[in-house]
Amino acid sequence: MDSQKAYVIGVDYGTDSVRSIIVNALTGEEIAASVFYYPRWKQGQFCNASLNQFRQHPLDYVEGLEYTIKDCLSKAGENVAANIKGISVDTTGSTPIAVDNQGTPLSLLPEFKDNPNAMFVLWKDHTSVKEAAEINAHATKFETNYLQFVGGIYSSEWFWSKLLFILRDDEIVRNNIASWVEHCDWIPFLLTGGNDVTKLKRGVCSAGHKALWAAEFGGLPPNDFFASLDPLLEGFTNKLFTETYTSAEAAGTISEEWASRLGLPATVVIGIGAFDCHMGAVGGQIEPYYLSKVMGTSTCDMLVAPTEEVKGKLIKGICGQVPGSIIPGMMGMEAGQSAFGDAYAWLKNVLAWPVQSILPQTSLIDATTAEALTNEITDKIIAELSKEAAKITVDEKAELAIDWQNGRRTPDANQLLKGAFTGLGLGTDAPKLFRALVEATCFGAKKIVDRFIEEGIPVKGLIGLGGVAKKSPFIMQMMADVMNMPIRIHKSEQTCALGAAMFAATAAGIYPKVEDAMEVMGQGFDAEYHPNIDLVTVYAKRYQQYTALGGFIENTTI
Repeated sequence: MDSQKAYVIGVDYGTDSVRSIIVNALTGEEIAASVFYYPRWKQGQFCNASLNQFRQHPLDYVEGLEYTIKDCLSKAGENVAANIKGISVDTTGSTPIAVDNQGTPLSLLPEFKDNPNAMFVLWKDHTSVKEAAEINAHATKFETNYLQFVGGIYSSEWFWSKLLFILRDDEIVRNNIASWVEHCDWIPFLLTGGNDVTKLKRGVCSAGHKALWAAEFGGLPPNDFFASLDPLLEGFTNKLFTETYTSAEAAGTISEEWASRLGLPATVVIGIGAFDCHMGAVGGQIEPYYLSKVMGTSTCDMLVAPTEEVKGKLIKGICGQVPGSIIPGMMGMEAGQSAFGDAYAWLKNVLAWPVQSILPQTSLIDATTAEALTNEITDKIIAELSKEAAKITVDEKAELAIDWQNGRRTPDANQLLKGAFTGLGLGTDAPKLFRALVEATCFGAKKIVDRFIEEGIPVKGLIGLGGVAKKSPFIMQMMADVMNMPIRIHKSEQTCALGAAMFAATAAGIYPKVEDAMEVMGQGFDAEYHPNIDLVTVYAKRYQQYTALGGFIENTTI
């Protein structure tokens, strides 16, 4: 095949924006890229942070899909559109939505257009903490452990707890819901022109890690498990699915409508979708037993191992272990932190409050200048804090933080937990607070590595992916020091979108398996951080303090 005539599109839906890239499938060259920021989300619509309610309108996703792909095609030049072979998407998760019999999100119907409960329930929405706790307690009543493949603890960030909350909270949605669908499964359904929700193909990634699907159960847990939890769930499994598919498989071909809207051939193959961190790990060239850390607002930590080598091992307290969820033929294991970049953004917003709240009211300068100053100062806070924090000598008795500002994802999910600082004094300043918080996020990352090792899964090294990994040498060096192991930083700025492009090439038949696509299309690594031996001992002591403080916080504040 002519290398100039085999292109694929990878679409990456993040928390704040969607990114699309066009890649030459036979060389890995990125031809064009485009980003679209969700306008309704940016305005805070349908969200209430005080209630941990974070919802997104499907039109943000649909408009972003069309804009970024058309923008990429316009940048790519002649003959590219005619030679697009496949499109695959990744999304945040678990981010499900209520749909009708045709698979249309209820929020796209006039009577639901302003109803937050009819929107996509974003991954970081924690309104269903109560429901998650009930699922965990309920699961202990059954001879079969239906939580065994999701680390033994169900989370409020996931499929069933969110569904139960919506059914309880909103009678109108409850009376109109035909099914409950993950974002990563809905976009391929949309692109293929799906109009019957019973025919919507579900990816094993979302099904296994968030919806309790497992081959060992014959699919989802039985109706009795859910109906005895709450009668509102009676018969709901019949509205869902039994079959799942890997991301190397096709959801179908592009519909006539979307081919026309995007200016693409009617032969474009649409791949099965998956979560961003899973495809990001593939785009970042994951290797067996290397923990691939997608570091953005939160972290998703992915590890793959040959299935036969980990057969019979159940890893407690992680976000699931699912055959084929990352790479078909391997066991995919997921962990992560509920707040990583979000923790730094929280501190930035605290420090920026006077600038954001008082400066706009000043009469000393005009409004335009005040706004420009506000934006400049706010944008520079993290970079300046990093610069100053790097100058601080590591001290066993320094300020100490706990990184649970958005709860704890793993190990051992608990979204009720809160962050903390201790050891503060009159000499504590902003750089010291920031340094303690960065240290806490690195300690939280170490907890995940330690859990894998304790459960018999070796971790040979770290692969850093995503915005924080690329932009913050200070944080990455501390990560290597705390972990006492090297961390390689992947060259690609868009590993999630690139991973989606690799799966698109596989689903389209350009490669027989995704590992072949990874080998050809992978961009390699452009940085590596090694632990500073002089700091390993003091960080080990600080880690023990973090563990003790975390235990105290957990035991006294819940």
